[in-house]
Amino acid sequence: MTTTGYWGIFIVVMILSWIVSAVLKSKFRKYSKIPVDNGMSGKEIAESMLHHNGIYDVQVVSVPGFLSDHYNPEKKTINLSPEVYNGRSISSAAVAAHETGHAVQHATSYAWLGFRSKMVPAVSFSSKWVTWILIIGMLVVTTFPGLLLAGIVLFALTTLFSFITLPVEFDASRRALAWLSSAGITSYQNHDKAEDALKWAATTYVVAALGSLATLLYYVMIFMGARDE
Repeated sequence: MTTTGYWGIFIVVMILSWIVSAVLKSKFRKYSKIPVDNGMSGKEIAESMLHHNGIYDVQVVSVPGFLSDHYNPEKKTINLSPEVYNGRSISSAAVAAHETGHAVQHATSYAWLGFRSKMVPAVSFSSKWVTWILIIGMLVVTTFPGLLLAGIVLFALTTLFSFITLPVEFDASRRALAWLSSAGITSYQNHDKAEDALKWAATTYVVAALGSLATLLYYVMIFMGARDE
């Protein structure tokens, strides 16, 4: 494939990323106007799901930001944005349950989460240096191709990490939706909306993984081209 072809793929992925992000924000705002039947807040839903799974050593806290929700396995905290923490809507319920799903994964030693967690130190190191190594490596690729190859290996690590993230996110959503339904948080009238919100959230990870793969292939193409010269 030519350089133009790779740039074309990269541009398409970037556009898809922007579209998916815009749709996700739109869905969140739309479903934030639909209340859950029992009136529980995101904080209460997360705590209820934790306790239902026998987890009492995880705290649910509020953090600033929009869609900044995440689970911190080191501190054992479910960090919810103000809209989710205080919200009593379908979108708040879906996001709170999804992040709690990660806490359940942690408590039950979910294999993919464990694998992902073990990669974090290496990925953190890679993320810190990979950009500089790739830039310098491309500048000296004809005289010292080994440096670009090292950058490609580091970038491949972050790409692998993004793909390993996918089953972790899909499983957290599956756990969240199953619990929301069984606990009566969502009903047959609004469960599909919670499912739709989490589907679009998962799509952002899919697009990010594809974007990382496209970028990795571009660097590999540069390296292979330098070898042929």
